[in-house]
Amino acid sequence: MTRWKDRVAWNLVTAAAATAVMTFASPAAAAVSSTTTVQATPSAATIGQPVNLTATVTCTGDPSGGLGMTFFDGGDILDTVPVTAAGAAVYTAHLSTAGTHTITAAYNGNANCSASNAETTVVMSAAPTPPPPSGLCLLACGGLINFSVGDIHNEINVNRNR
Repeated sequence: MTRWKDRVAWNLVTAAAATAVMTFASPAAAAVSSTTTVQATPSAATIGQPVNLTATVTCTGDPSGGLGMTFFDGGDILDTVPVTAAGAAVYTAHLSTAGTHTITAAYNGNANCSASNAETTVVMSAAPTPPPPSGLCLLACGGLINFSVGDIHNEINVNRNR
């Protein structure tokens, strides 16, 4: 019978200790809300031209540390970069398809600041095709006139192409 009394007493003590810890212990500091902004420079570019993405986190706490800032192109992850204590995160994107790209900067939060995100758009256009040769270049640049280069004595083998 004493075993039963000991077990009941032990359970009561354990329950009282757990209640005291949950009731009287100070809660961990909760992360405060944050806001994120993102800017693309330039906002319109040609394929092959880099686009600088600059995101800024505003928070009353220190936004650095944690998992940083993740940049997305639509649903595709571009990269995750660190956030400075001033809240800045910078990534240079090389977008390879023409059209409008929805860029999302997602701040992943840390112990001080909660997660937040922002969007911007970048319009990518195909690189312009070079104009066709004209004028003298039309004649000399592989057009109507065919040049042959000789050896050091400027001797050309005319039978070479037969």
